[in-house]
Amino acid sequence: MTIATGVVGQLILAAVLAFLAAGAAYVFKMLTLRGATAAFFLGFVTFGLGGLEWALVLLTFFFTSSLLSLLFRKRKRAAEKMYAKGGRRDASQVLANGGLAGIAVIMHTLFPGSILPWLVFCAALAAANADTWATELGVLNRRPPILITNGKTVEAGTSGAVSLAGTLAALAGSALIGLLCWQLVPSGALIPFGFWMVALSGLIGSLVDSILGATLQAIYYCPICRKETEKHPRHGCGSETTLLRGKPWINNEVVNVVCTLSASLITFLLYLIIRIA
Repeated sequence: MTIATGVVGQLILAAVLAFLAAGAAYVFKMLTLRGATAAFFLGFVTFGLGGLEWALVLLTFFFTSSLLSLLFRKRKRAAEKMYAKGGRRDASQVLANGGLAGIAVIMHTLFPGSILPWLVFCAALAAANADTWATELGVLNRRPPILITNGKTVEAGTSGAVSLAGTLAALAGSALIGLLCWQLVPSGALIPFGFWMVALSGLIGSLVDSILGATLQAIYYCPICRKETEKHPRHGCGSETTLLRGKPWINNEVVNVVCTLSASLITFLLYLIIRIA
């Protein structure tokens, strides 16, 4: 088998597996049609250019976060009314959470001898996983959450709200990706403190997400329901919403991008510090 044949075979297999994974997510209503299309291309790039190790990390993030969104639906129903979008992820949500990871895979093909693309890839997904787990499981906290910037009690689902259950869930979600980063590192490379770098960076990334949600993210107000919401221009009741605080251009997708980017930058800096030391 020539190298070219092997590459073509991997790309074909990547297309098949990405189609099956995205198709299953669409059938089980985890993704919208456009979300499934975006997930297909992200999966194709990850498996086709990265390989099995990269695909396993991506699939772990995607399926664990998607399955969590299906659990405890009754308890999360009130909180979900505040979110800009429902439980089914669309293309912008898929790319906001996984776009940076996809870029890292492409960087791996340009610099195959460097371990940094792998670390950036894992850190970005660790942050996305931490944020998703915190959102999905934080509503199970027995006490109302508090706003991360001032400690005041707020309603579950409020942007920038944190709780003990949510923080522990974020740590667990980040640690899971950190463990895979350490165990599945391609080409047998050795990464000192790889697990801790990714797990810590992912957790910090999710906290950055919360801080932005409490300060700069656009939050709107529904005059009929008298509730804060991320939904615009209309709330779930059909009423027009007005900007309450934050910047109109900083929506949940922008916050998610910054979340994954901050985790990747922290991992990058930690790696440089360890190399220098």
